[in-house]
Amino acid sequence: MRTRRVRGTRSAPSSPTRFVALSLGLLSLVACGPRRPADPGPADRKNHVERGLASWYGKKFHGRTTASGARFDMHRQSAAHRTLPFGTRVKVTNLENGRATVVVINDRGPFVEGRIIDLSRAAAKELDMIQTGVAQVEIEVIEGPGP
Repeated sequence: MRTRRVRGTRSAPSSPTRFVALSLGLLSLVACGPRRPADPGPADRKNHVERGLASWYGKKFHGRTTASGARFDMHRQSAAHRTLPFGTRVKVTNLENGRATVVVINDRGPFVEGRIIDLSRAAAKELDMIQTGVAQVEIEVIEGPGP
């Protein structure tokens, strides 16, 4: 004989083990909060230096909301970095021509392997890398995020 489920009621989990696992998962989420990315370590310290490939992004993302919650403006000096805190000011130097600019980190990225920073169009223009799209750069943290 089959039992009928009453509408609006929930059936018990299929096994006690599953119930315990679900309960512990929910408990850890409530107790510890959502998972946060790993501590970026020394990358947020003043005078931290990285070298690698930079790219730029512009029109396609202009006006969209960045990871920091700000609106992306391709005409401002901003950039995306994987780990530096939002609001960090970074000096970016194009190693191919010596040109430099200062940008504020307000987004996450780049999402292409081998690149260390994505620059706004304005920053890329300052570094004279619009035509090439990418350039070897050095980035140096000059000021951490504000309070």
